[in-house]
Amino acid sequence: MMLWSLLRSPAEQQIAGMPVPCSVALPDGQRIGAREPRLLFEIRDMRALLHLRQGAIGRLAEDYVEGRLEIEGSMHDLMAAAPALLRSDPTQETHGWLLGHVSRTRRAIWERTHHSRAKDAAQVQHHYDVSDDFYALWLDPLRVYSCAYFSSPDMSLADAQEAKLDHICRKLMLRPGERFLDVGAGWGALLLWAAEHYGVAATGITLSKNQHAYVNRLIEQKGLQGRVTMLLQDYRDVEESAPFDKIASVGMCEHVGRPNLPAYFAKMRRLLRPGGLMMNHSITAGGADNAEVGGGMGDFIDRYIFPGGQLVHVSVMMDAMARGNLEPVDAECLRPHYARTLWHWADALEAHLDQAREVLGKDAEKIIRAYRLYLAGSAMGFERGWTSLFQIIASRPTESVQTDDGCTARMPWARSDYPFNRAYMYARNAGNEGGKVVEQTRGERVTG
Repeated sequence: MMLWSLLRSPAEQQIAGMPVPCSVALPDGQRIGAREPRLLFEIRDMRALLHLRQGAIGRLAEDYVEGRLEIEGSMHDLMAAAPALLRSDPTQETHGWLLGHVSRTRRAIWERTHHSRAKDAAQVQHHYDVSDDFYALWLDPLRVYSCAYFSSPDMSLADAQEAKLDHICRKLMLRPGERFLDVGAGWGALLLWAAEHYGVAATGITLSKNQHAYVNRLIEQKGLQGRVTMLLQDYRDVEESAPFDKIASVGMCEHVGRPNLPAYFAKMRRLLRPGGLMMNHSITAGGADNAEVGGGMGDFIDRYIFPGGQLVHVSVMMDAMARGNLEPVDAECLRPHYARTLWHWADALEAHLDQAREVLGKDAEKIIRAYRLYLAGSAMGFERGWTSLFQIIASRPTESVQTDDGCTARMPWARSDYPFNRAYMYARNAGNEGGKVVEQTRGERVTG
């Protein structure tokens, strides 16, 4: 217990300063902190005590998953306390200039070699093919695994996810008969919503075998064969001979790798007809330069949740779009919406822990522990601005656009279908009522 004798006094000061009453219990029964704690850290391996003192949140999360640390208390209390452990801003580069340069260089080399088709497929399947039934326990009925859009404060998660799907479709101005591509289509919610409510010919791609099979079952059940196609395919392999009118990329860029982003957007440009629109919806870094969230949190997610992922600042995302010869024409920050979405997911998982153990079977406890921390920790990260989320609309510029009467007009100032006026996203009419935006009704289901 020599380590304990060295750490006891600073650990007592640290625990006393926590915003939530906490206590720490050691293997020999010694205990420090509040007598009636809302959070109890039960140390089963003294390395966890060292990580607690260091404020290494990512390593503490690893200790919890591996059983070296037990945590009693709610996820909300844990996330209220966790930031007090940190010793530095997790959105800032923690290395000196030289070490930082070496670290970034090594990471860039790693990213280029770890985003082959085979490795990307393996990384996606590691995450999404855990268990469809597990995700169904805490996602909404449509299984939308991305940020919801709470257009009114009293929305349920299910309503907010439908609002998000419609928000994307309105932003892209989807019209019947248009060819629409959904890159990284997940469990098919946006793909099917666009086809059923906006009448597009929809194609989705995924690298998840589970998602591919699930969406194709839905297509058959809904009788959408011939109108909706779901492919098990890498984005790099999508055929370019028949460009799409509109493209949505939701939650995809996080897994492309920073060095590959310009090539990714260049591919999207080639897949888009001249004048067409792309909507990129992705998590972004809170800091301008950090390659991942600090405090070891990025390392934890890479190891236990989604290997190979990387976040970039929105400015880097815009730069990559421009280098891919796309023109960003609109950006909207949904950071607070994602914090709220994640708390919905975290609370739903907490309410279904026993069912989660049943559906996961082998290694259930490790997976559940990892996802409890991942969902609640991500919610905290979005609340504090450590991470953010942007929807960016971009166009493939052209000097000719199609007018309503079917004639081609030369309008170099337009160069795309984007109207350069946001009113179409939110209201049927360009006006407002008492300075308040008039919410457009959702897309009606298109039949036939």
